[in-house]
Amino acid sequence: MGTMISVTILAKNSDKHLDEVLDSVRTFDEVVLYDTGSQDSTFEIAKKYSNVTIYSEEFKGFGPTHNEASSAAKNDWILSIDSDEVVTPEMLQEIESLELDKNKVYSFPRHNYFNGKWIRWCGWYPDRVVRLYNRKKTKFSESMVHEAIVTDRVEKISMTSPIRHYSYDSIDDFLDKMQRYSSLFAEQNQGKKSSSLLKAIFRGFWTFLKCYFLKRGFLGGYEGFVISAYNGHTAYYKYLKLYEANQRRSK
Repeated sequence: MGTMISVTILAKNSDKHLDEVLDSVRTFDEVVLYDTGSQDSTFEIAKKYSNVTIYSEEFKGFGPTHNEASSAAKNDWILSIDSDEVVTPEMLQEIESLELDKNKVYSFPRHNYFNGKWIRWCGWYPDRVVRLYNRKKTKFSESMVHEAIVTDRVEKISMTSPIRHYSYDSIDDFLDKMQRYSSLFAEQNQGKKSSSLLKAIFRGFWTFLKCYFLKRGFLGGYEGFVISAYNGHTAYYKYLKLYEANQRRSK
């Protein structure tokens, strides 16, 4: 690979797909595995790969933690992937063919999987994410959740090869992520956004309708319904937790 690129991965109890993820980035100069409290076999798996450097740090929200992982890398070019995202051979080949420009960031289509199926409904497709950037030119937003690489001063280049994302493997995964993301949303927005029980109910109901009907979740059978219901429940609990957080703040 011409330009040296560091891969950064945030991890916590990520052993389920980590072997496949790390296999897919074997050819990169460095992989920074930024762990925030794993208690499974994440460390044992990571130690098998000679290009992986492990950091054990506190989780400070997704945006800030991504930026800390980027700062720990030895190269300025960063390929940021999640611990359940696999770089496909086509994506790797496309990255290797690039003449990287620090004034540009590179986005890739993401194929999201649930229950062994590539999901093309509920807003999960098309799903394009910026993943390759130069840390001297830009970084992740400081958002606790729904973080993204800041792109207002760089040109976005759309690549064609997909990254494979194992979004959820079971209902437990949905519930775990719902709990985590709704709490982070409330923490990030307390005192900044208003909420109420009525707003939480409306948000939840509207999100389900939007995903199931407007975003054609009904075409996805069982998976389409489960994802739409999950999105609706997550919206409901996000705003319910925000309402509670605002109530506590005002006392």
